[in-house]
Amino acid sequence: MRWIGGKVIGAGLERAPALPNAHRLLQWVYVGRVLLAIVVFVAAAFYFRAQPPEVLLALATAAIASVIVSAGSAWYTHVLRAPPRQTFLYSQSLFDVALVTTIVHLTGGADSDFSALYILVIAVSAVLMPVTSGLLVTLLASLVYLADIVWWHPIQVSVRVGLQILVFLSVAVATGWLASRVSAVGAQREVLQKEVTRLRLEASDILRNIRSGIVTVDGAGNLLYANPAAEELLGVALGPLVGRPLVEVLQARSPWLWAAIVATQRHGQGIVRSEGRMVVNGRSFPIGLTTTALEMEPGHDPSVTAIFVDITDQKRLEEMHLRTERLEAVAELSSSLAHEIKNPLASIRSSVEQLARSARANADERFLAHLVVRESDRLARLLTEFLDFSRVRVTHSRELDLLTVARAGADVVRRHPDCPPGTNIAVEGEVLRIEGDEDLLHRVVVNLVLNGVQAAGEGGRVRVCVRRARGDEIPIGVRLDDPVVLEVTDNGPGVAEEIRERVFDPFVSGRVGGSGLGLAIVQRAVQAHRGFVLFDSPAGRGTTFSVVLPGRAAQASAGA
Repeated sequence: MRWIGGKVIGAGLERAPALPNAHRLLQWVYVGRVLLAIVVFVAAAFYFRAQPPEVLLALATAAIASVIVSAGSAWYTHVLRAPPRQTFLYSQSLFDVALVTTIVHLTGGADSDFSALYILVIAVSAVLMPVTSGLLVTLLASLVYLADIVWWHPIQVSVRVGLQILVFLSVAVATGWLASRVSAVGAQREVLQKEVTRLRLEASDILRNIRSGIVTVDGAGNLLYANPAAEELLGVALGPLVGRPLVEVLQARSPWLWAAIVATQRHGQGIVRSEGRMVVNGRSFPIGLTTTALEMEPGHDPSVTAIFVDITDQKRLEEMHLRTERLEAVAELSSSLAHEIKNPLASIRSSVEQLARSARANADERFLAHLVVRESDRLARLLTEFLDFSRVRVTHSRELDLLTVARAGADVVRRHPDCPPGTNIAVEGEVLRIEGDEDLLHRVVVNLVLNGVQAAGEGGRVRVCVRRARGDEIPIGVRLDDPVVLEVTDNGPGVAEEIRERVFDPFVSGRVGGSGLGLAIVQRAVQAHRGFVLFDSPAGRGTTFSVVLPGRAAQASAGA
């Protein structure tokens, strides 16, 4: 994960000084032990030729033993990866005490230049073992050293030997105490480092997996950080652009986004929940944006972090809610007006018919009366549609097969007088069970398929498909159980640009002579089933209406 300015939380902890771990320290012990024994043997053999043969034999034996013990110990701890337990550490310390005592004994006892090696053995033991164990090793080394001098070199017993033993004990106590303190600090550091690493990984996972795009630029406009969601939304790989200017990428896709970043940087004040648009690969979609300014160094332009997200689903959901509210208001008004107009209209029609049948009516009067009656009938049909629109509600809900409903609706349209000759209507999909009002859903299918054949024209194609919904088809914030889709696609010219935003509104029609209530009725019928309707209409490439309904978690079988 890349962080602002290349600074990673916890990096200082990783560089903090600490004691080497046991395996590393033991590795040094093995190497030092073998080198010491070999160097002493070679020195005795080549530089102190006057040494008796038994001394050389003892040193050679010590060197060979050092190689064997060190090799075996290294195989145990570094090949088998066995943990160095207390018994193993005691054995190493005892061997080192014996080795140093042998070298000191053969090189002069208290006058030996190698007696200081006891301090090294004691210090290593104090670091590797608890304080009490280190003191035991120190006591053993002191006793062995003193015994060697008293037994083999009694003339050398002096205050100097006592001071040496006192130094041994002091080194053991001081080293043990320091080692315990450093170990405690190291343990705390490891716990803190693990916690920081965990938090860093969690933050990295969150930033990598959230849907919002996150982009951070420095004061010069160079990219510092971008998460995968930002790359997906912008449609470009941003990894190679880290440390380089981001202006060209953002200017090409969303000048508004770049302007918001520049404004935040210039004024040092973030933007909260602003909305704009982005164009990627020819697709324009709305985005929501929040920016934050962070001053990295005094006197320099602040870095800016922009958090942006595709709010297409949110806008779609808002539109569906607004559409529902408008349809409810229009339905209520339509019902009221239809009832108020229908009775007076019937009286007008009846009166005109009677006047037309009068013996005193001339030809012109009868012609005008015929026009009034004809237009009254048309108005009556329109009022009936108004009433149908206002009365759309589920009255008889039962379990039914949506594919069967789709086939029945398609059959009705095939026989409809407005169905152009040569139109191909294909129905396919799965047998999916839902709870619904068959009459209402039948009207939904008929309206959508009829719209499709009218838009496709003579020789056109309309495809009806019943299937399970994909996860990406459900807008964020909408919850449906086991959703199913009734999809109606035609190969017509598509929905005109000027009516796309109002295609589900009452009295809006893309066809001359249409009442504009067909899709409004579809919308209300689908909402009565707790579903929703979506449509996609690329210019000149036909139209697809998708009716998404809650299904039943039942085993589906394939249907033709």
